[in-house]
Amino acid sequence: MKLYDSKMAPNPRRTRIFLAEKGVSVPTEQVDMMKMEQRTAAFTALNPLQRMPVLVLDDGTVIAESLAICRYFDALHPEPPLFGVGAKEIGLVEMWSRRVENNFFATVAAVFRHLHPAMKDLEVPQVPAWAEANRPRVTQFLELLDQQLSQHEFIAGDRFSVADITALCTVDFMKPARLIVPEGAANVKRWHAAVSARPSAKA
Repeated sequence: MKLYDSKMAPNPRRTRIFLAEKGVSVPTEQVDMMKMEQRTAAFTALNPLQRMPVLVLDDGTVIAESLAICRYFDALHPEPPLFGVGAKEIGLVEMWSRRVENNFFATVAAVFRHLHPAMKDLEVPQVPAWAEANRPRVTQFLELLDQQLSQHEFIAGDRFSVADITALCTVDFMKPARLIVPEGAANVKRWHAAVSARPSAKA
């Protein structure tokens, strides 16, 4: 088994944090995005989308996409239950996980990919207008998230979940995207300090 990883990107970090929370260790191989190693024929054969992370099982099966890999390891190692326990909690975790990924992670990524000079060879063409269109969407979602966190310790309730992992990686990804958490989002800041202090956040 081998996990193809990239220390520079937020998606692989989601998987690393998940594995750290589970206490699972997997052999890894770094893929240097700046050297375009993800575009080599060998890597493209593993993942035609040329993105990390990618998990290759011992039988040669390839699983790509960060949350798909997390689902695989969750089935093997159900504790702690990062996708929720029971129908209600599982539904809430899935709801917030999708909200965070679609309305927060994707918008921050759009700002970064379409404005940052380092992405000019990776995001072709860069469309600065699309980046600017997503800036207010980031703030709008953080306002919604702040309201949710005013009532709960973690995003989907009172248990740390995969939704928190994605949101943590996204808030940290805001720095290279040159975005900031709004001054009034006190609950988001409280939550971010708490989840950043977890040992898994260093993964």
